[in-house]
Amino acid sequence: MDWAGAIDKHQAALKRLLALLVAMAGMTVTVGESQRAAGIDVGQNTLPRHLHRAILRLLRPAEAAARRLIILAARGMIVPPPRPRLGPSQQHSAFLRAPGGTGIVMPKGALPPRPAPQSMALPLLDPLRLPRHKPSRPTVVPRIRGFGFGLDAPSLVPARPVPEPDDPLDADRLRLRLAALGRALDDLPRQARRFVRWRQRRRRGAFHRLSPLRGGPPPGLRARGLRHAREVDRTLDDVHGLALWTLEHPDSS
Repeated sequence: MDWAGAIDKHQAALKRLLALLVAMAGMTVTVGESQRAAGIDVGQNTLPRHLHRAILRLLRPAEAAARRLIILAARGMIVPPPRPRLGPSQQHSAFLRAPGGTGIVMPKGALPPRPAPQSMALPLLDPLRLPRHKPSRPTVVPRIRGFGFGLDAPSLVPARPVPEPDDPLDADRLRLRLAALGRALDDLPRQARRFVRWRQRRRRGAFHRLSPLRGGPPPGLRARGLRHAREVDRTLDDVHGLALWTLEHPDSS
């Protein structure tokens, strides 16, 4: 099989999709360089809810396809193990949340909040499924004002407003995910080395995940047979099968 041709074909399809998502999110990217998504020009920090959700519906399968593309690129790759550390290099703060050390105890929540991340890497592992609990949405919330002789009627407090399509949602993390996807697609060999190092750490017992892919259909994949088939679904379906075959038949040559 022409593995290089398959990787190039699906990589190009994902880059076309990324260019569409970048335009939908209002990011500026130099033509022909999806890696420039890391240097985004954020004109606004929010997006309308309907647009935010529309981008996510395409971004999730695109990220899943990129993870499987990385598995294909790592086929047969050998990466030397990292050099062992000579000693602990982590510096501990003198301000502690529990007694000990200097004896200075910082109450929980007294430390300054962590700054927002400026960049992120594409996760190599599929997110695991979590059980979903559909919350009930009451129309009104009763509040009893009193009992006895007052005969006060309970006041009805309006429930939380129903989400509207044009509600502004924070888009900073969404743009970071788009930038991470762009960097991964522009440097698949580097991402493949990341994956090989993850497998090395897993063999040493550093991780409990047996597979980078979760069971069942990949994240974001639409069920077959739907009327409106998307190109990203066909791409994800193809690379998912190839990635499963690669994991079952590792080639160390």
